[in-house]
Amino acid sequence: MSFRDLLVGVEEVNEEIGVEHDMFEHSASTGHKAVMFNRIKGTDGLRSALNVLARDRLCSIFDITPGELIDILAWAMANPIQPVIVDCGDAPVLENTQDSVNLSVLPIPWHYPEDRGRYQSASVIIAEYEGVRNMSFHRQFLRDENHCVSRFVPRHLRTMTDKARENGDEIDIAVVNGPDAAVLLAAAMSFTHDLDELTVAAALHQRLHGKPLELVTLPNGIQVPADSEYAMEARITLEDDDEGPYVDITGTVDDVRQEPVIEYDAIHHRNSAVFHALIPAEVEHRTLMGLPRAPTIKAAVNEVVPCTDVYMTDGGSGWLSAVVSIQPQSKGDGIKAIHAALNGHRSMKQVTIVDTDIDCSNPVRVEWALMTRWQPDKDTVILSEQKGSSLDPSRGEDGLTSKIGIDATLPPGIDRSPYESVL
Repeated sequence: MSFRDLLVGVEEVNEEIGVEHDMFEHSASTGHKAVMFNRIKGTDGLRSALNVLARDRLCSIFDITPGELIDILAWAMANPIQPVIVDCGDAPVLENTQDSVNLSVLPIPWHYPEDRGRYQSASVIIAEYEGVRNMSFHRQFLRDENHCVSRFVPRHLRTMTDKARENGDEIDIAVVNGPDAAVLLAAAMSFTHDLDELTVAAALHQRLHGKPLELVTLPNGIQVPADSEYAMEARITLEDDDEGPYVDITGTVDDVRQEPVIEYDAIHHRNSAVFHALIPAEVEHRTLMGLPRAPTIKAAVNEVVPCTDVYMTDGGSGWLSAVVSIQPQSKGDGIKAIHAALNGHRSMKQVTIVDTDIDCSNPVRVEWALMTRWQPDKDTVILSEQKGSSLDPSRGEDGLTSKIGIDATLPPGIDRSPYESVL
């Protein structure tokens, strides 16, 4: 299976469309439904897709429940395995190689007028330095035909880059667009230790597809998923340049910063390749930000009370707010679940705890539970002077925020009939 499995059943647009704002405008006009554009100006037959990676679509494709998907993600994190290396001749991603590097002819979109320009937002960087490999998402502003400027937040790749620069070294990388869903989800995970995300992707791929994840080695020595739509050879240089403004996950505009310049050396892609053109702050961005956090929240809550589902809400940008479903065993379990959930994802600002009869992803049902099962003065936890998320523009200059937890569960053992919905 590959990225193209996410495209089954999506709307196809055959009218010619441009890379500057047109994709976003079409998506917005349809309520940001999954879509594939088959004719993109100036790309010589390349295609583009957006809004295809969402929790409900993943569950439908793999015929699993949301709770099962969270458990599979947690299992893969705990049970990494090595991918399988295949010969170059067996790799679809190497079917075509550009004669000379020209990023401008790829379907790299300019979505928001507020953005600096055209951005790769769904491309994954695979980097290796001094024997340590990292795979992660980093937005890339298209500066010219063979350079991008990429935002490196203070995590693993930034640490790796800083170390290389201290040694006067560039870092060989691959930029991958349109890999399998297992790879995309693993790339969105973050760990406190140097865990190779491709080994987590391999475990997830084996569990979801029942077969190994296959990698191919590019001429620059970096290994990439063999059935990706694009695999690009590049280097993180010693140069910095302006990056931003950029509309980020919360729908607010991020600042201009000096960030590393990436120089591209080769571009490989499949026949009739499909470029993944994620729209920031929309469904795919929220999925990739929030879904990998759900297993850590669920694990933390399970330490105090059985937890069946975690949904990172759309209004919380897939990052700052969650609804958590539990099976209360004794009085006070809802309050315990609040504290556990906030500890399980420390960037979270709000959590709502509900019973298992409430669909976590349905905001109407969640609000109904609030209005019929929650007493604000007794079932609310407010925490002050907490470490806030850098994505929350309302936090204080010291980086601190307050947090709220809401217990909308019923105490176990009571007569539930007055509180149950017939809808």
